[in-house]
Amino acid sequence: MPHLTLEYTTNLDRFSPDTALASLNQAMLDSALFGESDIKSRAVAVSTFKVGVADAARAFIHIRCALLAGRSDEQRKALAERLLAALQATLATPFAGELQLSVETLEIDRPSYAKAVIHGL
Repeated sequence: MPHLTLEYTTNLDRFSPDTALASLNQAMLDSALFGESDIKSRAVAVSTFKVGVADAARAFIHIRCALLAGRSDEQRKALAERLLAALQATLATPFAGELQLSVETLEIDRPSYAKAVIHGL
């Protein structure tokens, strides 16, 4: 735990999801809420999307971070702010239009979560 999903619109031609994930994983580790090998992240490119109704150049990047239940509201808020700052630091070139960045944390019910770790030979 955690499971981080980064969704980004494909009109961000200079955005590097690999760079962003590396930065976000480091931010999660630096939060001291997780063990290094427990951090999992993935990026999903969104090619079909709409932002509002105006005919304007718009894009978004949204982070969803699923955590096992039990962290305080303050810890979750601090993590969301840390992830937002880490994401912003990876944006080398400004987007020509409006770029919306957002982060949410979600709690996973502990009793319903199962995990196995399999090590190679």
